[in-house]
Amino acid sequence: MNPAETYILSQPEPFKRILLELQVIIEHTAPEAELLYKWHLPFYYLNGKMFCFLNFRKRFVDLSFVYGTDLNDPDKHLIAGENRKRLRSLRYHKLEDIDAEVLIEFLKQLKVLIKN
Repeated sequence: MNPAETYILSQPEPFKRILLELQVIIEHTAPEAELLYKWHLPFYYLNGKMFCFLNFRKRFVDLSFVYGTDLNDPDKHLIAGENRKRLRSLRYHKLEDIDAEVLIEFLKQLKVLIKN
């Protein structure tokens, strides 16, 4: 098991389930993405570029997009956070917060951005 997977599996419930569900959706939508462990967090890389990363915080999980400001987000799902110039996140407090359709749409947009 690589360190990124260890990170995911070592988190407390319900956050471990959230992280596992996000991992499944990401890997299904972008099977070519590589899961690495950088800066003590699970990062997905696509074509050698940062694609997204998972970050467990005490009360939630953030799925963060390094090129978040370039994503089309008319319904304002993405969170800017503090001191973030380009980074945007989807935030999950419970498993039911995950809207797979919204997440998949952002992942597809990001794949196009990174490949160009």
